[in-house]
Amino acid sequence: MKDEFLWVEKYRPKTIEECILPKSTKETFQSFVKKGEIPNLLLCGTAGVGKTTIAKALCYELGVDYYVINGSDEGRFLDTVRNHAKSFASTVSLTSTAKHKVIIIDEADNTTHDVQLLLRATIEEFAGNCRFIFTCNYKNKIISPIHSRCSVVDFGIGKKEKQGIAGQFFNRIRTILAEENVEYDPKVVSEAILKFFPDFRRTLNELQRYSVGGIIDTGLLANLAEVRMDELMGALKNKEFGTARKWVNANLDNDPTVILRSIYENLYHALEPTFIPQAVLIIAKYQYQSAFVADQEINLLAALTEIMVECKFK
Repeated sequence: MKDEFLWVEKYRPKTIEECILPKSTKETFQSFVKKGEIPNLLLCGTAGVGKTTIAKALCYELGVDYYVINGSDEGRFLDTVRNHAKSFASTVSLTSTAKHKVIIIDEADNTTHDVQLLLRATIEEFAGNCRFIFTCNYKNKIISPIHSRCSVVDFGIGKKEKQGIAGQFFNRIRTILAEENVEYDPKVVSEAILKFFPDFRRTLNELQRYSVGGIIDTGLLANLAEVRMDELMGALKNKEFGTARKWVNANLDNDPTVILRSIYENLYHALEPTFIPQAVLIIAKYQYQSAFVADQEINLLAALTEIMVECKFK
């Protein structure tokens, strides 16, 4: 599906006012617009909460030329920074009257240490012509020299703000569904929002995926309850830790014992037969631990890592 057909792109807010964020966070970005100046920024928060959207909206409102580098893709390579980023940062814009250009490093926490060191140097080298906006899910994976050169904005949503933010998103989805001529059950949409909150991107993607029949009904909830395993099995087989970690983050709202049971059932068909007993012991160990561990994400990721390292796939 091309970007122009994805609802998350088609209906992406273009102004800060349109973004669904806590009032204090929105006011922070509006203050940058009033000043007509963007500092180097480090935007931190969970996936799908709107970090990249507001970064682009900020550039749009100030009429700034910007360039996006995906830290999970081309941004992992030193050549991208050496060639593309530096080339963009070093030139003067011919179409904008803004004071600076902007480079957005999306998912910066997935870039390598060497890339981050080069980005730190690039910030210094082009300080007179370019600003940098980094987005990340885990700010502890961003090196201190970048932290110290950026204003940090945390996209956390407090308990008191959750109901209001979810309500705004519900109204936004109602508008989108009306525009797309999709019938819907309001209770089902509400449950989908709460299930993935505050990951608005995933909520919208799931609603679009299910809406191909022209209606969103209770069947969506049954569909969402399924733990999808194809992506995970591929990641384990190819030893793609980053993909496995993203899968864990996306499925943490499910019962850990249900997840581990589904993993067991799929591994039975994915592993070389001689490695199945070892996988069973690994899953049993971490399923037992899930009853009392403090962090379910780390426990589940540890189980997957051990399977990745110790077991051989077909």
